[in-house]
Amino acid sequence: MLPILLVVISKDKYYKAFYKIAHNWGKLILFGTGFWSEVKTLQKIEKEKSYMFIANHTSMIDIMLMLSVVKNPCVFVGKEELTKIPLFGYVFKRTSITVNRGNTKSRKAVFDEAQKRLNKGLSICIFPEGLVPDDESVVLSDFKNGAFRLAIEHQIPIVPMTFFDCKKRFSYTFFSGKPGKLRVKIHPFFETKELNLKNREELKNKAFNLIYNELISDSKNT
Repeated sequence: MLPILLVVISKDKYYKAFYKIAHNWGKLILFGTGFWSEVKTLQKIEKEKSYMFIANHTSMIDIMLMLSVVKNPCVFVGKEELTKIPLFGYVFKRTSITVNRGNTKSRKAVFDEAQKRLNKGLSICIFPEGLVPDDESVVLSDFKNGAFRLAIEHQIPIVPMTFFDCKKRFSYTFFSGKPGKLRVKIHPFFETKELNLKNREELKNKAFNLIYNELISDSKNT
């Protein structure tokens, strides 16, 4: 796919074509490694609308699962260190919004870049935990502010998603996990049109509690 990728990442106007490739790539990677998704959608996602997609982050397959589930072209926000990975880093830098969390100027630039992408009809995707916890007993790490500030400032709905099985199926523990079904629940959206930055903490806690309670409830029933 590299020759095609180099063409579709060369200009911003080709991003939607790139995302179609990424969407199918996500499905192909999951299928090829023995996984398939089962999605329960509680509110319909409109094709031409921009959203903030968020989900819990527990495994390397989270990104492929997100790509395979979300049809609306979206741009990932990720840490700047990923751009240092050979080849992947170049593609990531060209197609995503990168941030150095220790740099105030870099964090501010994320909001400007997000606005450019939203103006082109794209959506944004963030894993609000910011990283995969080293301790696999952690159900859900604290959420960072970025996704919720972006959603409020740009007045886009937040689409909370729960990934139930990624840690169990493909964790960082060697020789653990196995192929199988990856369940996804797309929850009703959180609207931000009537909110301002004073509501950010409340919105963040609301999203955290929703996903956390889903994970806890599921662990009791399985």
